[in-house]
Amino acid sequence: MGKLASLFFFAVPIVGVGFCYWALTNGYNFPVDISVTGHRIDHLFWFIAALTGVVFIATEGVLAWFVWRYDGSRNPDAAKFAHGNHNLEVVWTIVPAATLVFIAIYQMNAWADAKMRPPDMDPTVEVTARQFEWRLRYPGADGKLGTRDDVHHVNDLHVPLDTEILVSLKSADVLHSFFLPNLRVKQDAVPGMKIPVWFRAMEPGTYDLVCAELCGWGHYKMKGRLTVESREDFEAWLAKKYQEQSATQDAPAEEAKSEE
Repeated sequence: MGKLASLFFFAVPIVGVGFCYWALTNGYNFPVDISVTGHRIDHLFWFIAALTGVVFIATEGVLAWFVWRYDGSRNPDAAKFAHGNHNLEVVWTIVPAATLVFIAIYQMNAWADAKMRPPDMDPTVEVTARQFEWRLRYPGADGKLGTRDDVHHVNDLHVPLDTEILVSLKSADVLHSFFLPNLRVKQDAVPGMKIPVWFRAMEPGTYDLVCAELCGWGHYKMKGRLTVESREDFEAWLAKKYQEQSATQDAPAEEAKSEE
């Protein structure tokens, strides 16, 4: 029994590492990174994964050795019980604590750049999370949000290529999470708060915009898209949306005048 148990515990890290290798070599990895800072997030993830992976493999190896070495069916000596080892307890408390402090310091700049150092600029777009859609509002010709010429849209976030983007994030009802996987951006939308989110997209294309927080029965369908395009195409898209919006707003007024 001891041999089988030791082989099992020895096989666990081997199978785990083998499965991870297979997944990575067969395309089961992060989505392509199109941001200027995403590589730092990826680096932190793999650094912590490697660190914890080494500890996991070492722990399983020691466990397998102990199960094999002290198998009751082969060990004639009676078990000896000890109350504890003060020095060992100090070591296994200090080492994990020091590791966590090191990780906290190591990731400090990445965290500050992603969460604490917003660009000094007016918001590019206001995003309001609502069950179960993303409501978008762009400033109009005056460049300011909250005025009559604002452009409103739903679930289709357009941004210009290679440009600093500042999002003013809100929630109209419950807790949501604004998640752009290809930009390594994830921020909870908290009711009653305006939260800045910023990024710079470096590759044109269409990407996912999803809610990463369970927000109700329709959470599964709260999915939009991010379109990264040239500055010219973005300006043309924004002008077209403004014209379409103006046409729908002016139609009732024109109908009222014709009836008079």
